[in-house]
Amino acid sequence: MVRETSADGIIAAVADPHRRRWGRGAWLHPSPQCLALALKRRAIGRALPGVVDCSSVQNRIRDEGSTEMLVEQQ
Repeated sequence: MVRETSADGIIAAVADPHRRRWGRGAWLHPSPQCLALALKRRAIGRALPGVVDCSSVQNRIRDEGSTEMLVEQQ
């Protein structure tokens, strides 16, 4: 996860699975349970101060979870 500011000034957490983006980063295990716990504890805001939007990270984890489920079913 990396903290990123948009042109509108909104600070967001962005998924960076390849660890190539610049900026302040934080680790999060890519599972829905870990994301839910991090959101509940407000850990993302402490690790990446000012973050208001986590939708990119939520979408990435949701998409990876559905892909893992498809692989397990085959």
